Amino acid sequence: MPPSSFPQRKVLVVDDEALVCEAVKMMLQFDGHQVVTAASGREALEILEREKFDVVITDFAMPGMKGDELAAAIKARNPAQPVVMITAYVEMLPKPLPGVDFLISKPFLLENLREAIIKVSPSPKTD
Repeated sequence: MPPSSFPQRKVLVVDDEALVCEAVKMMLQFDGHQVVTAASGREALEILEREKFDVVITDFAMPGMKGDELAAAIKARNPAQPVVMITAYVEMLPKPLPGVDFLISKPFLLENLREAIIKVSPSPKTD
């Protein structure tokens, strides 16, 4: 179980593989995060037009719009939006990767997601 001080966030998870999307969603929900999923970069951008998120977590290798292209499009609209990328290609990608605030290498664990969320997202505001 995560420590009680672990921050809960609203997270958008983007992956073209439904099983991966659901697995990441379940891991994040285990820590109490509110999670919305998208199956493509285009769908993610449409969701981001309607809703605000504390963190966007995207896969790199997706058809149509790769994760780095999605990250660049997100940052063009909202430069402050934290973007985490999950990829099996960490060694082959340039560093730093424009638009990406944190990289997670596949395979990954819940602890890797926790670390990324803590590093890229500001503390939640309390009313």
